[in-house]
Amino acid sequence: MQRYFRTVLTDGQPIVIAATVEHRGTLNIGETTDQWKAFTSRQRVVMRRPGFVWDGKVAMLPGLNVLVHDAYVAGEGILHPAILGLFTLIDLRGTGEVAQGELMRFFAEAAWYPTALLPSQGVRWEPMDDRSARATLIDGSLSLTMTFSFEPDGTMRSARAQARGRTVGGKIVMTPWEGRWSNVEVRDGVHVPMTGEVAWLTPQGRKPYWRGTITSLSYEFAR
Repeated sequence: MQRYFRTVLTDGQPIVIAATVEHRGTLNIGETTDQWKAFTSRQRVVMRRPGFVWDGKVAMLPGLNVLVHDAYVAGEGILHPAILGLFTLIDLRGTGEVAQGELMRFFAEAAWYPTALLPSQGVRWEPMDDRSARATLIDGSLSLTMTFSFEPDGTMRSARAQARGRTVGGKIVMTPWEGRWSNVEVRDGVHVPMTGEVAWLTPQGRKPYWRGTITSLSYEFAR
């Protein structure tokens, strides 16, 4: 972890307290077959306490967009996709499995705001080998542990959870989950992966469902 922080942060790096991220990419909305759809999104992230709001626009058909509101706010998880923002497809919210799944997303995406992973910010690290480590994050009543792996150059390769709630046929099924990061660039002195892929690790094999690229990234720092 020392190698990772020395690689992605500069000396005297101020703590990131908030970030605004914009993306473009594709989402796989098919449960049994691949159905990739283009999306654009804007995400606001705060570090203390952990939280984010992600608003995406998914192009389902020409002239037909699904607006997706995905969030973790004050210990509650929220997932709300709606056609044209009017007709609700799913409305998931709560403090149990939904909240834990959204907190996992915040934790994995900390590759974009890596000062949030520092031990001084409350993350507890345990060594595994020279390329991976387990990290534990606690927020209120929620506690989760994920495995982070790293490239030979010290940058982050992936973040993995043993079980995250996946919606299958309208039900939540606990499934291993992984985000992979690549294409590192420097933004405000921070080395950040600009592209990524997120996938469910199902018994039938890896099922990617999010592929995206950061198109805009800005930070607010502690003074």
